[in-house]
Amino acid sequence: MAILEIENLYAYYGMAESLHGVSMKLEEGEIVGVIGPNGAGKSTLMDSIMGLVKTTGSIKLEGREITGLDSSELVNAGVGYAPERAHLFPYMSVRDNLLVGAYTARNDIEKNLELVHSLFPVLRERRSQETATQSGGERQMVSLGRALMTSPRILLVDEPTIGLAPKICAGIADALVRLNKETGLTILIAEQNVNFAMQLASHIHVLETGSVAVSGPTEELKSDPELAKAYFGH
Repeated sequence: MAILEIENLYAYYGMAESLHGVSMKLEEGEIVGVIGPNGAGKSTLMDSIMGLVKTTGSIKLEGREITGLDSSELVNAGVGYAPERAHLFPYMSVRDNLLVGAYTARNDIEKNLELVHSLFPVLRERRSQETATQSGGERQMVSLGRALMTSPRILLVDEPTIGLAPKICAGIADALVRLNKETGLTILIAEQNVNFAMQLASHIHVLETGSVAVSGPTEELKSDPELAKAYFGH
């Protein structure tokens, strides 16, 4: 059984339709990438899964219909979310921002803190620092760490590399791969940085103007010359 199954998903901002019949599956323990240009609907897809926009269609988590649940119920159900916009509390410390994510997994606080600090050692060093004074890369680490503090079954990561230097992107990629391999966590990544997504994901979905244009195993898509030229830069 797929851990996450999306069928014929439409999303709306007011009367405007932003996603048009999107369907995809994630198997447990898989990293899947959703790629496409700015405005393709990647963030809308993530927000739709989290119940933050009006949708029709079906979204199932481990066979359970979750369409219509609010975001707090989805976090309780095991969905962690590190949004592009981060939404950190700028004048709270790194540690306190992480602990905000622990309200649904209070029995796992120390275990999850140790996991976050092992993935991002700088957050242990900067645990008393206000996030407003951190670099963009460090704030992205806090956002990912806060999502992990919820003890998720599946992690949604929206544009984790936006505005970051290549060295920082490589560190985040390494952390996500390690997280997947060591804990078996299923990860869905929405990325405009196609090479980053291709490096991590075993399966890719290409979004164009709110619809899935093509999808398949990453290696197969890379071998298609037209897709490689259009989306992978070679």
